[in-house]
Amino acid sequence: MKIEEVQSTTKKQRIATHTHIKGLGLEATGKAIPLAAGFVGQAAAREAGGLVVDMIRQKKMAGRALLLAGPPGTGKTALALGISQELGSKVPFCPMVGSEVYSSEVKKTEVLMENFRRAIGLRIKENKEVYEGEVRTGNQPLCLSVKVTELSPEETESVTGGYGKAISHVIIGLKTVKGTKQLKLDPTIYDALIKEKVAVGDVIYVEANSGAVKRVGRSDAFATEFDLEAEEYVPLPKGEVHKKKEIVQDVTLHDLDAANARPQGGQDILSLMGQMMKPRKTEITDKLRQEINKVVNRYIDEGVAELVPGVLFIDEVHMLDMECFSYLNRALESSLSPIVIFATNRGICNVRGTDMTSPHGIPVDLLDRLVIIRTETYGPAEMIQILAIRAQVEELSIDEESLAYLGEIGQEASLRHAVQLLTPGSVVAKMNGRESVCKADLEEVSSLYLNAKSSAKLLQEQQDRYIS
Repeated sequence: MKIEEVQSTTKKQRIATHTHIKGLGLEATGKAIPLAAGFVGQAAAREAGGLVVDMIRQKKMAGRALLLAGPPGTGKTALALGISQELGSKVPFCPMVGSEVYSSEVKKTEVLMENFRRAIGLRIKENKEVYEGEVRTGNQPLCLSVKVTELSPEETESVTGGYGKAISHVIIGLKTVKGTKQLKLDPTIYDALIKEKVAVGDVIYVEANSGAVKRVGRSDAFATEFDLEAEEYVPLPKGEVHKKKEIVQDVTLHDLDAANARPQGGQDILSLMGQMMKPRKTEITDKLRQEINKVVNRYIDEGVAELVPGVLFIDEVHMLDMECFSYLNRALESSLSPIVIFATNRGICNVRGTDMTSPHGIPVDLLDRLVIIRTETYGPAEMIQILAIRAQVEELSIDEESLAYLGEIGQEASLRHAVQLLTPGSVVAKMNGRESVCKADLEEVSSLYLNAKSSAKLLQEQQDRYIS
């Protein structure tokens, strides 16, 4: 009998540069834990970041800006991602790089405004009449909650002739703690069910007025079954199948801009949700944004919606020019403004496109508006701890001697270069028939790849061989 192992189709998370960062690693008092949440060292910067998180949660930092300044490889991007992790998934976090503004299709200020509005969330609450439940087939035992109990399209002969058949209506069964209902739905709703990939055992709701279908997740009654795909399991809803339910939707102002730029269907904000899938490269006018701001402010005044200022993270901010900095000065004063976090590794240098020198390449008038957090260069012990964390994240086996050797390379060259040698070292170790990385493997890899400093030294020594 032949038995073969089947590889799981569950997607593995790609190991990125900052995959190991899970938060800021702070105690309840706000004091930094030396080694926590993927962070090593940078205690003062993390504690300052923790205060920023508290101010954002208390909605006391809207329209303010933060600058993360420090040498390359000192954890500025990691700090911004740590702040994002602490805020949670409900607070918009929009990362961008300064060079993104230079496009041949869209104005620089338009790119900045678009990202500003991506970083401002709107939580809309509406009471709607819905049918909610878990989809389920008729011959399965009844479950004590709402779920789709039956899903079957009824076909008729096509009215247009030919051999095809058209769906006349859809029969769907829903069950809750208090009862079961069988619904006969319009064929257009069947398309929505297919689009949402609704299957038996899913918890869904159908809006009574518009017929909009929303798949909430898979019923937790199915949580024990073997499933190759990673699923989000949700508890079975309570109450009747037909009920009034508070629907909460999180959108960004940019979502509303994009949806209104190609209006279809209803005029309320929630009717725009289905129109956000088509890409649009043309610019959105200021007049349209002003109209949307009026509607948003009215919804906030009526208590229908709540503004959620998020975070706009602009890395390599020294790449922006005077036009962008002037725009940022004005945008930060707007009533609809997110929290902006800048990051740069530059010292005193020219503001891009001018002969004017300024700290970090940022004009002094904008610099006055910023709270500056400084990141420090890592010491040898901290580098070794970071390398050990990266090896664990990448599931590499490495001994202490090899980590100490990489720490020396990090001190001589840079931490980034030392981290980059981990994976090639593990490949060389496997080629030599070993599972664990040893110092000899890293020495071999180090001889193959130059770091930035040794490459620059080589260029100086052999300058006559290169075209300058």
